[in-house]
Amino acid sequence: MQFIQGKNRTQSILFPESLDQIVEQNNEVRVIDLFVESINLSDFKFIIKTTKEGRPAYHPKDLLKLFVYGYLNHIRSSRQLEKECKRNIELLWLMKQLAPDHNTISNFRRDNEKAIRKVFRYTVSIAKQFDLIGGKLIAGDSTKLRAQNSKKNNFNENKIERHLSYIDAKLDEYNKALAQADDNNKHIIEQEIEKYAGRKNNYENMRRQLEQTGEVQISTSDPESRQVMTRNNISEIAYSVQTVVDAKHNLPIDYKVTNENDSRALSGMLRRAKIILGTNDFTALYDKGYHTGCEIKKAVTSGIDIMVAIPGIASVAPDENYNMSHFKYDEANDTYTCPQNHILTTNGNPYQKSKNRNFYLVKHYKTNECPNCPARALCTKNTKGRLIERSEFAPYIEQNKQNIEAKPEIYKKRQSIVEHPYGTIKRQWGFYYIITKKGMKRAAADVGFMFVAYNLRRLMNIIDKNLLTKFLQELAFSFFEILTSVKAIILRIRHAFFIQPFPPTFYKPA
Repeated sequence: MQFIQGKNRTQSILFPESLDQIVEQNNEVRVIDLFVESINLSDFKFIIKTTKEGRPAYHPKDLLKLFVYGYLNHIRSSRQLEKECKRNIELLWLMKQLAPDHNTISNFRRDNEKAIRKVFRYTVSIAKQFDLIGGKLIAGDSTKLRAQNSKKNNFNENKIERHLSYIDAKLDEYNKALAQADDNNKHIIEQEIEKYAGRKNNYENMRRQLEQTGEVQISTSDPESRQVMTRNNISEIAYSVQTVVDAKHNLPIDYKVTNENDSRALSGMLRRAKIILGTNDFTALYDKGYHTGCEIKKAVTSGIDIMVAIPGIASVAPDENYNMSHFKYDEANDTYTCPQNHILTTNGNPYQKSKNRNFYLVKHYKTNECPNCPARALCTKNTKGRLIERSEFAPYIEQNKQNIEAKPEIYKKRQSIVEHPYGTIKRQWGFYYIITKKGMKRAAADVGFMFVAYNLRRLMNIIDKNLLTKFLQELAFSFFEILTSVKAIILRIRHAFFIQPFPPTFYKPA
C-alpha cells in the first residue's frame, strides 16, 4: 500500500522560503498585524517600563499583536504565549521572530488596563464606520467569570466566627492537656498552641478589616473578588462583567468589571451607552435583576426608552385577587381604588424606608371602610385594615411597565442579543474564568482582551476580508497624512470596491 511521503529532514534547501512566503496572503494574522499597525499609540497611552541602562524594551505594538493573536486563538497564559513565540509560524511572522519572556508579557497586560479598554473602543469605532452599529436597540446584562480564589479562601463574618469558636475550643483543649502533660509532650503541645494562636490572630485581623471597611466578605487570594450567586443557588467566587450589546450585529459596545450585583448598574451602563452612541434615542432592554426604582428613574429622566423586566411580586393578600396590582391609582387625586371600589387616601406625609442600605421615600394610603368591608378577610390580616405603600419611584416604574406592555415583541429579543457574546466567549472559547489575580484592574485587562478579540472576530466574519484589509492598510499609512479623515478613507474604499450605495452582497453572513 502506498502512502504520501514527507520530505527528508536532512535535505538541504537551495532556495529557502521566507516567513512571508510561508504565511498565506489571506491568513487572518495579517489582519491582526494591520489592525494593530493602524492604532496611533500616542492616543492610547500604553505603559512600558523602560530604562536607559540594559536591554531596550519591546515595542507596545508587538506585545499588543501577541495578545490579540493569543486571545483570538484561545491562548491567554503568558507562559504559553512565550512558548508559541518560538514555535508558532504565524507568531514568528507576526512578532518578527521576537520572543519576549512571560514576565514581560504578563506585565504588559497588568499595566495597561485603560489602554486595552481604548483598543476595545477602537474596534467599536471601526464597526461604526462600516455601519455595523445600529444604535437603536441595545441590550444589557452581566455574566459571572470565576476568579482565582477558592471558596475556602473567602470569608464573611459568620464564617470567621465559626473558625474562631473552633480555634478557641482547640486552645482550651490544648491548655488543659499542657497542664497535665509531662516534659516529653509539653514541647509538642506548645507548638500546637502556637499554631492555633497564629491562626486566631489572622481571623481576628480579617474581622477587624471587615468592620473598618464595611464590606460583608473578604477574599484572601484575589482581594476584590466576591462570592456571588451564579445559577440555581450555586455560588462562586467571581467577578461580574456588565456588558452592553448592540442589536444590529450583536456587537458589544461597552463592558465593565465589578464585584457587585446588577441592582445598581443600570444608570451607569446607560450613561456610557449615550456617550458611545452619541444619542439617547435608543431602546435599552434589561432583565429583572436591574429593576431598581432609583436606577429606573435616572434612565427615564435621561430620555432613554427602557424595558426592564418586572420581578414577580409575592402574594401579600390572603386572596391574590386583592394584591396591590389590582388596586387602581388615580394620579389626579393621588388616591387608590381597591377591588371593592373603596377609595384609599394619603395624608401626604413621606416616610423614609431603606433597602440594601439605600434610602427612599414612600407614602401610605388607607381607608376607613376596611372594618365593615365584606372582603376584608380576603384582602388583609392587618387588624388596622389594608395599607398601601407608594414609592417615590412609582411613576417611573409604571412608565417602564407601560413600555413593555406596548411592545412585548421587542423585549423578547433581549436574550438573543446580549447572550450571543457570552455564548461565544465562555462556551466556545472557554473563557469562563479570570486568568489574572490580585485585583479588579487586572481582571478588567483580561476581560478587555476578550472583548477586543470578540469584536475583531465579528468584524472579520461580517466584513469582506479584502475590504477590511484595504481599510486597515489605509489607516496604517494615514498617520503621515493628518488631513485624511477616516470617513474620507471609507469613501475611497467604497468607490474602489463598489458602486454607491453598497449592494446587498457587501456583508457576508455573520
